[in-house]
Order: sequence, then structure tokens, then C-alpha cells
Amino acid sequence: MEQQKLPNATLILVFGILSILGCCFYGIGIILGVVALILASKAAKLYAENPEGYTGFQNVKTGKILSIIGIILSAIYLLLIIWAVSTFGWDSMQDSELMQERIQEMMGQ
Repeated sequence: MEQQKLPNATLILVFGILSILGCCFYGIGIILGVVALILASKAAKLYAENPEGYTGFQNVKTGKILSIIGIILSAIYLLLIIWAVSTFGWDSMQDSELMQERIQEMMGQ
């Protein structure tokens, strides 16, 4: 029997890479990471049914790992943004001089 390429294996890998690259774009990394995880679970189930019939499972595993890393980095970044806005306020996030003053106040200078 001829082996077929696993469906969406390359797409999962690309979405995993883009989820890491998109971690600093306010949630894009989370979206791409979740989509990659869903596609990876479907591809893994398909591969588990007939491992000899498909190639490209390494791309699926790598894409899944990269998407998990991208989701974690995106979540950390979003938590950092929420902390900064709650600590310094939205106005100081828009004005660099006010931001410097608030940071100096926070440092006790």
C-alpha cells in the first residue's frame, strides 16, 4: 500500500511556528496555537488508526509542541499587559513621560 502524506501536517507545523511569532500580538498566538492543537489531535487520531499508511507525523508532533509553547508565551504576554495596565493605568501606557514618572514612583526614586 502506498503511503499518503498526513492531512494538514505542514499546516500544523506552520501554525505552530506562527503561534510563537504571534505571541506578542494580543492573542493571535493563542488563536493559532489552539487551531494547531485541534488539527494535530485530529491528525494524531488518523495516524493512530493506520500508522503505516501515512507519512509526516513528525511535522504534526513538532507543530503540536510549538503550538503549546506559543500558547504559553501568548498567555504570559497577555498577563503581563493586564498587569501593566492595572498597575500603571491606560493613560500612562499611552504617554511615555507619565510612564517614566510612574515607574520612578514605583521604584521609590
